[in-house]
Amino acid sequence: MKIIKTIDEMRELRKSTRKSGKRLGLVPTMGALHKGHLSLVHAARDKTDVVAVSIFVNPTQFGPNEDFAKYPRNLENDCALLELDHVDVVFVPSVEDMYPPDAVTWVTVEGMSDRLCGKSRPGHFRGVTTIVSKLFHITEPDVAFFGQKDAAQVAIIRRMVRDLNMPVEIEVGPIVRESDGLALSSRNAYLNSEERRAALVLQRSLQQAEKLFDKGERESGKLIAAGKEEFAKERSARLDYFEIADPDSLEPITTISNRALMAVAGFIGNTRLIDNVIVGPRR
Repeated sequence: MKIIKTIDEMRELRKSTRKSGKRLGLVPTMGALHKGHLSLVHAARDKTDVVAVSIFVNPTQFGPNEDFAKYPRNLENDCALLELDHVDVVFVPSVEDMYPPDAVTWVTVEGMSDRLCGKSRPGHFRGVTTIVSKLFHITEPDVAFFGQKDAAQVAIIRRMVRDLNMPVEIEVGPIVRESDGLALSSRNAYLNSEERRAALVLQRSLQQAEKLFDKGERESGKLIAAGKEEFAKERSARLDYFEIADPDSLEPITTISNRALMAVAGFIGNTRLIDNVIVGPRR
């Protein structure tokens, strides 16, 4: 496994793999790896010839009062996990390389970036699309792999790729959960035992709305109300949003007639977590 820390070295490696006709799969991460990330690595191994994982805690997608400084970082452990999974390349650029001091250019997907998490975290998706665009230009992947847990991020990156004619295929892996249903997240490491138990309310709220949907209810207002009612039962949790939207455009849906994204975000103590489920045809 090769660990690359500079943009120039990453570009040189990509030139050599392209000359030999090898397809490169990229798994962009912020480190603190878990089984969800590794499931994407496995998918990349199945579908491409060279697997690259980027590890970069991106400062521009964190708000001024968010957890950039304390976001979990353990490069040594991450690299050990990736080596066991036979990853070919780990790209670990510096903030100085990715964001020169005088940089003034941003990539923004207008409209969509203000929905769901973008509504409560202004500027978040601008940071995401800017760094993902940079990673795509540097690594030139044939396929990039993302997780369904970040459903809004997936939709926005897909639109960016389409609108900017980027020659990369986007593959989305399913949400990976703990045995009790909690969606895996690097931020789960922040939770104490009581908060860990309370965090299950995110999935319970989705399940409550999904049950009502399975019984035939199609009005989003009633489904959202059922999800919020379940969430409110957990006194130590604070709801950020429970919304139903088109999974591709992220526009709110009033009546579900096709596939729909049910998405929830909430605070467990000081930790913000998200979860979602897709309902409708081809679930």
